Amino acid sequence: ILITQKGKTKYLKAYGYSNFEKKIPLTTNDNFRIQSNSKQITVVLILKEVEKGNIDLQSPIRKYLPDFPQTWADTVTVHQMLNLTAGIVEIDKPLRFKPGTDHLYNNPTYSLLGKILEKVTGEKYITLANNLFKELKMKNSFCYEPSKNKLINGYISSKDTFKLNQTEMTEQQWIDFIPAGGIISNLKDLNIWDTKLHNGKILKPETYKLMTSYTITAQHDAFGTEKIGYGYGLRISDKTPVKYIGHGGKGLGFVSIKFYIPEKGVDVIVLENHYSTDSKLHYYFESKIREIVINSSLAK
Repeated sequence: ILITQKGKTKYLKAYGYSNFEKKIPLTTNDNFRIQSNSKQITVVLILKEVEKGNIDLQSPIRKYLPDFPQTWADTVTVHQMLNLTAGIVEIDKPLRFKPGTDHLYNNPTYSLLGKILEKVTGEKYITLANNLFKELKMKNSFCYEPSKNKLINGYISSKDTFKLNQTEMTEQQWIDFIPAGGIISNLKDLNIWDTKLHNGKILKPETYKLMTSYTITAQHDAFGTEKIGYGYGLRISDKTPVKYIGHGGKGLGFVSIKFYIPEKGVDVIVLENHYSTDSKLHYYFESKIREIVINSSLAK
């Protein structure tokens, strides 16, 4: 757990084990899968191409993927993919609803955004993301490649059983998954990301405004029972007494949440290497920590 305010550390601590069997303690420098918090990296890479004039948010994705087999590529826009209102269920299936009329959270949409980036730039997504991390001096962040990278253990619990996560994915499946959930990072680097992103150091003000605006709302357990806005890879709670911007990520033995309180300059990051199969427990600690911070003197 890391909590900072205007660059000053307010709380920093690690609990538990990076290797449960060998009882190796977690440290605040350990790297974790950040799962769906990876989507923000994909958003920024897309918006940087928007700033260069290489991508138009309102254009159908057919413009960038001319050989894409699905006919819905003629109507789904980049904007609708970024805020998950495209209705995409799977790449090879019909849309769930008319684009722009509802919200459907999933990973295939962001995997496809990765393909658009590769087509537009002529570079591999892994190269684009890793170069961005170097530019931002995020020295512990990278795209996970099974044959190259090692991680702390991620665990899955189910009722009375607790076991190491075993993920069966091919190398190509991993590569396709990266833009949606395959980024590795740690507390320090994610704090750099949040601080720079929300203080105009990564995107132009008008582009950042696009990322943090919304036309659709959705509920998420890590952020309470009410529906809040969904922008581009960010959940936006701007109707609450304490306004904040954040996102969660879960799966493959890991859970994460991070959120930023603009009016107070407070950044909160929680990384966990344990994932319960009970959906009620997915963000148990994360939601409790969010409530504590929101109700503390840091936020008020």
